[in-house]
Amino acid sequence: MKFFHISDLHIGKRVNGFSMMEDQRYILRQILDLAEEQHPEGILIAGDLYDKSMPSAEAVELVDWFLSQFAALEIPVWAISGNHDSAERVAYGGQMLEKSGIHMARVFDGRLQKYELPEQKVDIYLLPYLRPSQVRRFFPEQEIETTQQAVEAVLAETTLREGRTNILVMHQFLAGASVCDSEEISIGGLDQVDASVVDGFDYVALGHLHRPQRVGRETVRYCGSPLKYSFSEAGHRKSVTVVETAEPAETAETVEADCEEQGDSEASFRRAASEDGKTTNNRRVTVTTIPLLPKLDLREIRGPLEKLLQKEVYAAANPQDYLHITLTDENEILDAIGKLREVYPNIMRLDFEKNRVTEAAEQKEVLVGEKTPEELFEEFFLQQNGREMDNEQKHLAAEVMKQIYRQE
Repeated sequence: MKFFHISDLHIGKRVNGFSMMEDQRYILRQILDLAEEQHPEGILIAGDLYDKSMPSAEAVELVDWFLSQFAALEIPVWAISGNHDSAERVAYGGQMLEKSGIHMARVFDGRLQKYELPEQKVDIYLLPYLRPSQVRRFFPEQEIETTQQAVEAVLAETTLREGRTNILVMHQFLAGASVCDSEEISIGGLDQVDASVVDGFDYVALGHLHRPQRVGRETVRYCGSPLKYSFSEAGHRKSVTVVETAEPAETAETVEADCEEQGDSEASFRRAASEDGKTTNNRRVTVTTIPLLPKLDLREIRGPLEKLLQKEVYAAANPQDYLHITLTDENEILDAIGKLREVYPNIMRLDFEKNRVTEAAEQKEVLVGEKTPEELFEEFFLQQNGREMDNEQKHLAAEVMKQIYRQE
């Protein structure tokens, strides 16, 4: 059976003041085109459909269009809410959507939501984003202060069936994964969950982190966001994760017998059978990725202004891309952003590189009472412009100060 695993759509997001709506529509259309080509038998959406718990009407319309296209293609969808979503809004209309094959996670009620696919021998479990406070009331006899304890409590109530491929769709931060600037991670690690809690599942479709990556084994994966949402993601390669399950020649009973012979417990059997892509039930899960190409990339470039405005430089890539530009000029530049936008219209951020002189000036302790106004102004000029004043500028500053003193 083949699945597409996607997450962190963040529909409605703005990046550095720029609306990403058209870029999101473009990338969602690309995912739909891939689905028509690849014919997956299901779509796993691991949370953060929206960027806000109260999304705009335009964002809701885009998500509605996206899900409706899968319904028209008769490709089932299993989706959960993430930390950016409102669980109630994602769940709204769920019973009606079920009839079209769109399965939206309900508001957490103390247990995993389970879907059985009898012909394919696959069970899909939905675990929306959880906070300890959401779980605590369903397990009053247990101490639940951390996300680790919350997830453990929920999963402990679930019995996975032998002879089935068990898939978990989950939106949490697994310890050991790499994060970037556009993600919300709690200080102190209270939201971290150890990857060992999902050992029993054959494939774990994770959302929350925007960089595609595995956590431990290949079959515990973050698919990443379909678009770049911060400059810390500039080097990421975005993709759709393709998950395929198939029956191997060896039976589950044979592997289980081998494990029992070695004195392994059932849990140990599950972990042993999960190595190198083998699953709990001795099925094989293979994972591949299909690249996604954005309408406009999000890039970082640097250099002196004159060089960046040369045609051979800006024509080397799409100058319409969303850019973070760092200018390395030594001299002061008037209206740098205006000159750059004549060539690069979608500049999201402009920085000026600090040279050694500037850094040294910032590290000096300014003792106001021991310095003349002229000296203080010269230091201010140095910090703002990254270079010292020339003689003409010093003379002009001195004349201005003399006039100020006369007026006083």
